[in-house]
Amino acid sequence: MRRKFVFSIVCSVFFLVAFSQKFNNLAPTPPMGWNSWNKFECKIDEKTVREIADAMVVSGMKAAGYEYINLDDCWQGERDSLGFITENKEKFPSGMKALADYIHAKGLKFGVYSCAGDKTCAGRAGSRGYEYQDALIYARWGVDFLKLDWCNTLNLNAQGAYQTMSEALKKAGRPIVFSTCEWGKNKPWVWGRNVAQMWRTTGDITNCFDCLDEHGGKFKTYGVMQILDMQQGLRNYAGPNCWNDMDMLEVGNGMPVNEQRAHFTMWCMMASPLIAGNDLRAMSSETLKILTNKELISINQDVLGVSSFKLSSVDSVETWVKPLSGDEWAICFLNRSLSPKLVSIDWNRFNLTDTLINRSLKISPTEVYQFSEVWGQIKTGDTRKKISKMLPSRDVYCFRLCKKL
Repeated sequence: MRRKFVFSIVCSVFFLVAFSQKFNNLAPTPPMGWNSWNKFECKIDEKTVREIADAMVVSGMKAAGYEYINLDDCWQGERDSLGFITENKEKFPSGMKALADYIHAKGLKFGVYSCAGDKTCAGRAGSRGYEYQDALIYARWGVDFLKLDWCNTLNLNAQGAYQTMSEALKKAGRPIVFSTCEWGKNKPWVWGRNVAQMWRTTGDITNCFDCLDEHGGKFKTYGVMQILDMQQGLRNYAGPNCWNDMDMLEVGNGMPVNEQRAHFTMWCMMASPLIAGNDLRAMSSETLKILTNKELISINQDVLGVSSFKLSSVDSVETWVKPLSGDEWAICFLNRSLSPKLVSIDWNRFNLTDTLINRSLKISPTEVYQFSEVWGQIKTGDTRKKISKMLPSRDVYCFRLCKKL
């Protein structure tokens, strides 16, 4: 009898450890994928999603690290007689399980959207009061990613509402990356670590480099630079499995190439999730080149998981620094102005310490680093040579430094 009791205890402990590990390491680096909203909003259907999944593979984006195909708002139908959510049968006639199977067969992962309130932002059925039922149906469909929005949430407590869904997802038993999206209103970076793998830090992005759209006073959407500025003070909260989400990318949706390049670079430097928001079926060569830049993606996906900090700002040119694993560093010069600026780099002036991880960068004639500029705009070299070069308007020079042997 005692032997059976001990065996039962051992099995229980093993199960609890295994269950905990199942949900522990879902996003060791910032998630990469695609989301339907920026380009399609509610004009989304099964055929389009399957074609996007095909394009992610054929274009080389999957090989570059992108893996999630995420539906945003408007995929939902009504709830059935038992309260379970269903898909819009006209737009998704084969059903969500079949769509998930198709995406999984491509070696990709499938994500859906809901809202913590009674209704989603587009007026579809929300998850309030149905969190456990929704989590169960997502698990049955084979969902790998859930974005939970924050519309129609009268009298709800954000931390409590998201905690409820977080627990529901775990009870459902399928590992699902959880993305909270309450626009930074309730400081999710403070409590999000124990609830989700990523959390939105701002309101929605708009397809603009430097602007604020107030939509007639109804709500605000933010340009790339506005969202970047709103990250101040947040890097302390992010890291492996808990990411500050700066919203989906607008690369490929109409901004000039230089602005798209700067946009993508700063999302990589900040270790934000990289969720493309363009039509993958109709990308220009420039858009594809930006979204699949290997050096920048490796900076974003660096296992150290530390976001960059702004070292200085002089005449509209900002210097951003990101420590990387293996005693490497990324240094980015961002020109925010509408005119070109001369960038003069004396590497020996870089003498700094990142107090977040207590690591120092001290470049000198005897501490030499090799560098490469990730866009190929400056030839590879080392820090013994000064650089003086015009940085075009709203563009970046981004360097990766490794110690020279």
